Amino acid sequence: MTHSSHTLAPGAASLAMAISNPGALGTIEAYISAVNRLPMLTAEQEIDLGRRLRDQSDLEAARQLIMSHLRLVVSIARQYLGYGLAHADLIQEGNVGLMKAVKRFDPDRGVRLVSFAVHWIKAEIHEYIVRNWRLVKVATTKAQRKLFFNLRRMRPDGQTLDTEQVNTIARELNVRPEDVSEMEVRMSGREMALEGGTDDDNEFAPIAYLSDDGQQEPSAVLERRANDALQGEGLANALETLDPRSRRIVQARWLQDDGGATLHELAAELGVSAERVRQIEAAAFKKLRLALAA
Repeated sequence: MTHSSHTLAPGAASLAMAISNPGALGTIEAYISAVNRLPMLTAEQEIDLGRRLRDQSDLEAARQLIMSHLRLVVSIARQYLGYGLAHADLIQEGNVGLMKAVKRFDPDRGVRLVSFAVHWIKAEIHEYIVRNWRLVKVATTKAQRKLFFNLRRMRPDGQTLDTEQVNTIARELNVRPEDVSEMEVRMSGREMALEGGTDDDNEFAPIAYLSDDGQQEPSAVLERRANDALQGEGLANALETLDPRSRRIVQARWLQDDGGATLHELAAELGVSAERVRQIEAAAFKKLRLALAA
C-alpha cells in the first residue's frame, strides 16, 4: 500500500507543539476550536499510518495519528470537569494517554485507533485526578477508586442519597454502604485554591488569611491586636448586611470553633444542593469584603 496523502489543516505545526500544552495557542477555547478543525482519518489511512509507525518507526505517521485524535481527548476530558481541575490540564494528561495508545497501536488487529485509545486516555486522566485531588488521596484500593469515579454519575441529579440508594450503589460497586456515604460527603465538598483565580480584589482567597511568621515584632503584635478588635466589630456589622440564609452559611462554615459545617450538612439543612450552598457562600464573601472595606 502506498503512503497516504492525508493533509493536516492549516495551523497543524503549531498544534503539534501544543500537544503537551493546550494553552500554547493562547486560550483553551482556541485550542479546542483548532483541534476540531483537524480532519479525521479514514480506516485505510489509519492502517497505512499505523504500519508505517510500527514497521518503520515513522514519526510523521505517529504525529498524524495523534493529531487526528486530539478532538477525542478534548471530548473525554470534558467529562471530568466536575472534579474541579483545569480543562487544559485534563487535556494535557489525556494527550499523554493518546500518545501511549498510538505507540502500542497494531493496525492489523482490525480495531480502530479511537476504540483502542479511549482506555489509555481515561486511564491517564484518572491517575492525574487521583494524584491531584486531595479529597480522593485516601481512595487507594481498586474498589474505592471505582466508587469515586462512578458515584457522581450514579447520584440522581446530584441529590443526597437515601439509605436504599446507598445500599444499591454499595452492592453494585462491591463496597460497604458506609464507604458510599463517606465518599458522598467528601464529594459534596469542594477544593479551594490557595490563591484566587482572577485579579479581582473582591474575590475571596484563603492566602489572604494566612499568618506571616515574620511579623512577630512587639509593636506589630500590638497593632494587630488593635486591628483584630476593630475587625471583630466590623465583621459583626458586615454580617448584618447579609440575608439570613447567607449569614447562616458563613457563620456555620467559618465562625465555629469545631471546624464548621460541611456543604453537605448545610445543603440538607437548607433544602438546596451543595453546589447552591457554595454559590451563596461565594457571593456572601464578596459582599462581606465590600462591607469591611467601606
